[in-house]
Parts: sequence; C-alpha cells; structure tokens
Amino acid sequence: MEKIKTKRIALIAIIAAMYAALTYAQTLIAPTSTTAAVQFRVSEALNVLALFTPYAIPGLTIGCVISNLASIGQGLPLDMIFGSLATLGATSCIRLLRNVKLKGYPIASMLMPAIWNGVIVGWEIECFFVEGKFHFSSFLLQGGLVALGELGVMLVLGTILYYTIIKRHLDKKM
Repeated sequence: MEKIKTKRIALIAIIAAMYAALTYAQTLIAPTSTTAAVQFRVSEALNVLALFTPYAIPGLTIGCVISNLASIGQGLPLDMIFGSLATLGATSCIRLLRNVKLKGYPIASMLMPAIWNGVIVGWEIECFFVEGKFHFSSFLLQGGLVALGELGVMLVLGTILYYTIIKRHLDKKM
C-alpha cells in the first residue's frame, strides 16, 4: 500500500516538474510567448495526460502554480491564482469527459483548456489589466485570444501527444 502511494506522489511530482520545466524553457527562448494575450504555452499540451491518469490533475495544477511564480516578476501575481484555477478546472473536466469521443478522438476533452482559460484568464485580464470599467465585448476579445492560443496548443501539440501515448501503449503504463 505504501509503495503505491509513493508511486502516485512521484507521478504527480514528475508531471508538475515537466510542466514547469517546459514553461521555463520556453520563457527563456521566447519570453512573452507564455504570458502574452495569445499564449502558445507548449507545456499546456501536457493537459492530455489527464485523459490517462487522475494524478495529472494535481500534477499539472502544481506545475502551473510553479510556472506562474515567474509571472509575479512580470507584474502578473494574480495569474498564479487564476491561471492555476483554470488548469485545475480544465484538467478535471478533461478527466470527466475522457470517454466522450468523436471517431475515437476526445474532442470534448481537448476543448476544455481553451474554454476554462478563455473564460478565467480572459476575465482576469479584463478585470485587472485593462483600465476602466469591465466591458463584456473586451472580455470576449481577451478571452477569445487566450482560448485561441490554447486551442492551437491542444489541437496540434496535444493531439500529437495523445496519439503518441496511444500508439506506444504508454496509457497502459500510467
């Protein structure tokens, strides 16, 4: 029993470390690509792991918290809270919808990061980074831009990762 618990904790830690390391590496190579309005955060493709193991949910959430610690220095302290909540919501829904597939492809799950980040991070941007009153049209623009980046990551990199995991039978090992 203790051995199983240790393996679970290790898997959560490995996933968190992969997310944080990918985000930090990308930030070093292309500094604003992980925090701009249209983010293309490569590490978000790891959300696919929630399809295969429930331990990806805390792993990805912790990885997002760690990654967003860097955004505090860029004047984005709230992103650590709201971005991480969006990851928690998205990965939880990915896990819940894992069996909803269209021709064998988990399309509903793949859309969750775009929906959650679009709404939560779009709201965050509109409320805390745009001067003046809240404007619904501006919120839709901000949220749409965030969702666009998430869609790109999930439908391209996430899909590649999904099929790689399936083809190599790595899903059986998780």
